[in-house]
Amino acid sequence: MNQEANDTGVATVIFERLEKERLPRALDLKAKVDAGGRLDDMDIAFLERVFADSEDLKPLLDRHPEYHELASKMMRLYQEITARGLENEK
Repeated sequence: MNQEANDTGVATVIFERLEKERLPRALDLKAKVDAGGRLDDMDIAFLERVFADSEDLKPLLDRHPEYHELASKMMRLYQEITARGLENEK
């Protein structure tokens, strides 16, 4: 399988996961921390998985700049969640 076909398959799985799992969960977490809630162990584990996965995606993003804007928006959302979650711990 060539790299382009492999990238297409990986991107398809990533977008499906984003739509069905990651984005809904992230939006729920954003609402939770915006309401003053604290991140629990499961929330933190989810965010750790997201950040680890984002490291694995860097080569794909390097090859496909058309995904940069979406990736940046998602990373900003996760950063907002973690920053607000930390504020709520104080």
